[in-house]
Amino acid sequence: MFLLFLAACGQEQQDPALTSELTSPVDVTLHWRPEAGSAGQVVEYANAAGGEYTILEFAGPAKDTYRHPDLIPETQFYYRVRPFTGAASATVDVSLPPGDEVPEIDGPDWTAPVKAGGGRTPVPSPESAATELEAEVKNANGILFTWQDRAADEDGYLIEVRPAGAADFRVAVQLDPDTTSYGVITLPDEKVATYRVRAFRFGSPSNLTHQTTGKA
Repeated sequence: MFLLFLAACGQEQQDPALTSELTSPVDVTLHWRPEAGSAGQVVEYANAAGGEYTILEFAGPAKDTYRHPDLIPETQFYYRVRPFTGAASATVDVSLPPGDEVPEIDGPDWTAPVKAGGGRTPVPSPESAATELEAEVKNANGILFTWQDRAADEDGYLIEVRPAGAADFRVAVQLDPDTTSYGVITLPDEKVATYRVRAFRFGSPSNLTHQTTGKA
């Protein structure tokens, strides 16, 4: 009985963190085990095992599934997930005025990212969280965010948004390391929303999972 228990434990340890299935000839559904203590998982795909991977989603820490729909028929798809970590800043609440126009920028491009960071705190430390986050409303659909970079070894920054009435934050923008300013053009459901920024680092990738789509 004891040997059977050990064998079962060994099998459990070898179970892949990520699995996939064809839920139709051109739809793939992924399932994974979220990593405890992470800020979420990055879901990625490529068309070759050693190819260049594209991010599909920054999934929240409790999410454990993703559907990749309407794929190219008779094509190979490789998937992996990577945890990401990093402390989030304090939040700011933004209410935009009515209107759906995005006027042309007259003068310097306030939406362009500014890289003026140079923090000294490793991302695993809570002290690496960005400070002094401010949001300046530029028009009915534009917000300029600025903050102080405190992280020393981040893979980048995320601007995260929680629209009014939503339960969770989602990633709105991924930015390069040392970024301290960026102008966001909002989505229709973000007229009233809460924002924060996060310096983040990627963790190790999961196992690869592979599917070949069928005929449409």
